[in-house]
This record gives sequence, C-alpha cells and structure tokens, in this order.
Amino acid sequence: MPVMTWNAALMLDQSVMDQTHEEFAQLLNRLADASDGDVAAVLDEFIAHTQAHFAQEEQWMEQMAFPPLHCHHGEHQGVLEIAQEVQRRVAAGEVRLVKVLAQATAGWFANHAVTMDAMLATYMKQIDFQPGRDAQPKVGAVPLEFGCGGSAHAAGGCSAHQPEAAASEQNQ
Repeated sequence: MPVMTWNAALMLDQSVMDQTHEEFAQLLNRLADASDGDVAAVLDEFIAHTQAHFAQEEQWMEQMAFPPLHCHHGEHQGVLEIAQEVQRRVAAGEVRLVKVLAQATAGWFANHAVTMDAMLATYMKQIDFQPGRDAQPKVGAVPLEFGCGGSAHAAGGCSAHQPEAAASEQNQ
C-alpha cells in the first residue's frame, strides 16, 4: 500500500528537483511494500538515493549562498541518521522498522517539499540559478529574509519535521 502519492501539490516547477522528488516518493512506496526478504536491498537503494538527493540540493544551496542552508541541511542529516539507524537494526533482524521509517518519512517529506524545498525552488528562480549551468554563487543575490521559522530556527537547529518522533513512538 503506497505511503505517498506523487501529485501536483508536491511539484515545485524545478524539473531536476521534481524528478528527484518523484523518484524519492516511488522509493518510499517500494520500501513500504518490500517483503522481508527484499527489505534490506530496497532500504540500501533508498538510502543511496536519499544521500545523492540531499547532496545535490545542498550543493546547489552552497553554490547560491542560500541563507537557510544550515537549517535545510539539518533536516536532511536527521532523516539520513534515522534511515541509517534503521539500516543497522534491519541488519540485526528488526525488519518491521522499515515500514515505520517509510510511513514517517512520507509524512516528513510531504511537509518538507512544500515548505523548505519550495523555499529553495523559489530562491533558485529569484536569482535565476539553474542546476548544471551555474557553478558559482550569484553576485548580488536576492537576500532571503526568512529562515526555517520558529524557535528551533532561532536556537540554531531545525528538527521539527524529522520522522524520529514517529519512529520512537512505534518502538515503545
């Protein structure tokens, strides 16, 4: 049963990002539906894709001098740390955690895509940054007057949407 349906609401009008996000959603669904015998291989594929996906976005953010880079990166790191912990636990036989990871990550991603990634896509348009064409920060880039928002941003961290809360609830 799919945990995420790719739809127009998730599209950001940034072709490379939209394609990567659609692949991410497809992998989440494969992860949720994986048999116990296939779960480790699908989880490995999901983690590899997610690492490349996040690294790609972070490279763009660095190239553009994207103001809330640290906040966006923090969310990515949190998701990867959880996925890698689930990977370790799956290797120890706890395959049920993959379903929890898929469900929680789908919820996190639905919000992340329409907030943080939408902000990134908007900024890319504002400064006319095009992946593959632009390798240097734009001189005189449009200042971004907002960060992740809320007290977590003010405190220097932004973990409000990480899937660990759902995963830890399931483990109790």
